[in-house]
Amino acid sequence: MLRHKKIILGVCGSIAAYKAALLVRLLIKAEAEVQVILTTSASAFITPVTLATLSKKPVLTEFVRSDKSGLWHNHVELGLWADALVIAPASANTVGKMARGLCDNLLTATYLSARCPVFVAPAMDLDMYQHPAVQENFRLLQSYGNHFIEAGHGELASGLVGQGRLAEPEDIMKVLEEHFTPRVLV
Repeated sequence: MLRHKKIILGVCGSIAAYKAALLVRLLIKAEAEVQVILTTSASAFITPVTLATLSKKPVLTEFVRSDKSGLWHNHVELGLWADALVIAPASANTVGKMARGLCDNLLTATYLSARCPVFVAPAMDLDMYQHPAVQENFRLLQSYGNHFIEAGHGELASGLVGQGRLAEPEDIMKVLEEHFTPRVLV
């Protein structure tokens, strides 16, 4: 179902970013082509080397490469290339930017350029997740036609217990597989 699908995985700054490594591994095992875009803050939680090794592609972090080569990563090209854009974990910051059409980084610019289905899997602490502004941003994203992968309930990194845990990579895979499974008309 995901064989030869082109998946952009956007990874945002969250302690749950470590789960992105397993998600990339599962996508590659399913024979998808994976391009990872890492936000600047995500690099504090997981390294580009880890995700590049698993995806077999360089991880994109900026519009323009820092080596002064002038090479830039075209967000429009990326948005047209992808069969799906999966943002996991999606931080409150990135969710807010997406909901309001702000694009100050490669991931949010690619989101605004994407013509493919977008899957948003949030991860954040309980109070952030429940905040009315964040809940409104979730509603806005869904009203734009984005697919929302609900955060799980359990113990959070802060020690609080509640909703905000990133969905497990296997559950994200199930959502993607279901989406790409052809429907049989009866």
